[in-house]
Amino acid sequence: MSPLSIRGWTLRGRIFAICVAAGLLLGGLGVVAAFTAASNNRQVDDILDRASPMRAAGETLNTALVDQETGVRGYAITGQIRNLEPYRKGIEEEKKRVAEIESMLNAEDGEIRASLDRVESLAAKWRAEVAEPLVETVRTQGTEAAQQRFEAVDTQDFDEVRAAVEVMQDHIQVLRAESAKAARDSSQTLVMIEIIAAVIILATGVILLILLDRLVSRPILHLADQVRQVATGDYERRIDSSSYGSADLVGLADDVDRMRRQIASELSEVRNARQQVEWVNQQLQSQAEELTRSNRDLEQFAYVASHDLQEPLRKVASFCQLLQRRYAGQLDDRADQYIGFAVDGASRMQRLINDLLAFSRIGRLTTGFTEIDLNDLLRDVKSQLETRAGEDAEIIWSGLPTVEGEEPLLTTLFVNLVGNSLKFRRPDVPPVIRITAEREGREWRINVRDNGIGIEAEFADKVFVIFQRLHARDAYEGTGIGLAIVKKIVEYHDGRIWLDVDVPEGASIWFTLPVIPGTVEPETADKEEIAA
Repeated sequence: MSPLSIRGWTLRGRIFAICVAAGLLLGGLGVVAAFTAASNNRQVDDILDRASPMRAAGETLNTALVDQETGVRGYAITGQIRNLEPYRKGIEEEKKRVAEIESMLNAEDGEIRASLDRVESLAAKWRAEVAEPLVETVRTQGTEAAQQRFEAVDTQDFDEVRAAVEVMQDHIQVLRAESAKAARDSSQTLVMIEIIAAVIILATGVILLILLDRLVSRPILHLADQVRQVATGDYERRIDSSSYGSADLVGLADDVDRMRRQIASELSEVRNARQQVEWVNQQLQSQAEELTRSNRDLEQFAYVASHDLQEPLRKVASFCQLLQRRYAGQLDDRADQYIGFAVDGASRMQRLINDLLAFSRIGRLTTGFTEIDLNDLLRDVKSQLETRAGEDAEIIWSGLPTVEGEEPLLTTLFVNLVGNSLKFRRPDVPPVIRITAEREGREWRINVRDNGIGIEAEFADKVFVIFQRLHARDAYEGTGIGLAIVKKIVEYHDGRIWLDVDVPEGASIWFTLPVIPGTVEPETADKEEIAA
């Protein structure tokens, strides 16, 4: 492959070729390592699972044979049956050890298998020719005859059995030594493979570093230097791409140069667009200021209108009441009815104007935020509503927090909420109002719940609209502004308010107030309950 053809390769292609070559070499080494490791595992298994257990079983087998000979000797001397117990147990142990060794033999373990068969054959021969006849002699002729027979017996048969066991142990030791040598050889092979793999990885890393330095780092630094000169305002400077060896970096330099030309051609349009945006922002700022001024004027109008209407309305109400007191019963019933309508209308207008004045003052006349313990505040609210509550009403609160706010506004908030619960009570049912609080993140969720007539779900949003009533004026007194005032107070304190429609009876209103910054959420809240 010629240098010119390689020069046309992209950086990705070159890195890919190096990685593929290194991967093939490492893959081949991995295959060899896998086979070597498998062989090493087999050899280690031979040592741990076959050779060592077989050798231990051979030692136990030898002990079992010695126990047989000892048991027979003791029985021949004493004639007591209990002395024959080692002989019987030795036979059982011999069978177990022989079965254990046979279970661990492979097809290639011919010498061990042959020596094990010889041990079994010689042991069976010794029992048949020596042990069993001797036991029978004790049973039939007594110990003296048995001792004479035992002394006349040659020990060569039993010595052959033990010699056969030693031969078998030698074969097992040879198997263990061969497996250990093969395991050491495969371990050394694995070490060599790891060294070769480390050299390949190191060489690949060095080649990649050199490649990245010559084809990436240096060209990018050169390109960055040209881009910085363009960024200083020299948009007519051409980006030179002839000094880059990688095709993709040459393409990148050409793309940057095209971007430079595009930026230069559209710079004037961008400036014009920026001027237009600045003009639009000025218009938006003017409109925002106008909207703020309009809102301030509307609030001032509501305040002035409600305040200035007080005097003439007060005169109308006063003279209507004078007419009612002075001429009541002197005119006909129709005249008394008209005068009553006028007095009632003037009174209702006064209440509406007073409520509107109070609504407009929220957030305008401020006493400043302070830390307020809602438990203490509820005591004042209960005291104010004691006459309306009566003797059978219960106002209960528990675990209320300390918050930041304006005390007069928060007092008005609870007076309206608790007052509504007392007003909309169910006939012949003592009212029970519960105020609770729970912390959720950075805000307190406060709930005011009663057992009154409740609010239908379809009116969940309507109840917080100013002058909205859900009942006729002759059914319940009021102007319908109470919950609107509550909503405005809550929002003035950066909170939210909503009606909980998922309650079985009564009304449940939730609102939130911010937690005082730095307040640690308590694990257990102290609870206080006060009943009116």
